[in-house]
Amino acid sequence: MIPALAVFGCAIVMAWVLPLPLGRLSRDGVSPRLGLAAWLTAITSVLALALAALGLLARTVVGGWPSFARTVCESVTTGVCPPAVYRSAAYELGLAAVAFLGGITLIVLGCRYGRSLRRASLSTREHAETARIVGRRAAGPDAAFVLDAAPPAVYCVPGRPPTIVLTTGALAVLDAEQLAAVLAHERAHLAGRHHLLLAVTRSLAAVAPAIPLFTRGTAEVARLAEMRADDAAARRAGRGPGHERERRTLLTALLAMGAGGAAAPVPASWLPATGGVVAARVRRLAEPPAPARLAAYGLTLAAGTLAIAAVAVLVPVLAVTGI
Repeated sequence: MIPALAVFGCAIVMAWVLPLPLGRLSRDGVSPRLGLAAWLTAITSVLALALAALGLLARTVVGGWPSFARTVCESVTTGVCPPAVYRSAAYELGLAAVAFLGGITLIVLGCRYGRSLRRASLSTREHAETARIVGRRAAGPDAAFVLDAAPPAVYCVPGRPPTIVLTTGALAVLDAEQLAAVLAHERAHLAGRHHLLLAVTRSLAAVAPAIPLFTRGTAEVARLAEMRADDAAARRAGRGPGHERERRTLLTALLAMGAGGAAAPVPASWLPATGGVVAARVRRLAEPPAPARLAAYGLTLAAGTLAIAAVAVLVPVLAVTGI
């Protein structure tokens, strides 16, 4: 039982401690790709450690119930637990009931997680179908549809096929270059499958809202996905990363849509061009990070990601081998 508790304790510590350093490193979006990798690795590692702890606990229970019952009893009574207590029928039935309830809780959480993903998928599919029916096809190679609405909005809805939706309000405030930049931003979301990342993290936060890594990670993944799409849109002309003209075009597009009126409410499962923390995106586009800062943050995020993954692998191994 001690190895299971050690692994589970490591998962708890990581879930509560990691949001602080990861948040500081990804706050300015210096390297959104590596920032996304760091947050997703941390979330995956915590889940893996929790599952490993559950597996170790199950192995302990199946392999030796009397020893497990004694260990639990001694951990509760600070080491003093006579055989008459931990071998009694009442104690064993109570312990079995607690284990049963724990298993049922995990099943319920898993079902809630699955239902949350299912609802998000159905919602996006229905909206994409509605947009293709109600809207009119926009000129150009993109699978974009125009809806008659005054508030400027451009967003993509994943599905089969994925759909980019823009309003007449957006067409009114964007020139041809700005519209191309915004559409490139949405294509980057779809190409990077950012909707899958958001669906997974938001469902985790909905199922376990008390865990800081899940709640903070959901917001950070959404914000970094927007910045990652900004980078892809800024170099769509193929002239190298951080091309000044493309970046400025996207920046002016964001400002034009922000000044063109309050955007219509867009559900979180869709990816709007003005989504995330717009002010942070504007600052980042206006003042891109210097190469030295980009390299330093990149190396730090890469090292941190590798360290988190190494902990997730080594802790269960060390707990089992007793090293």
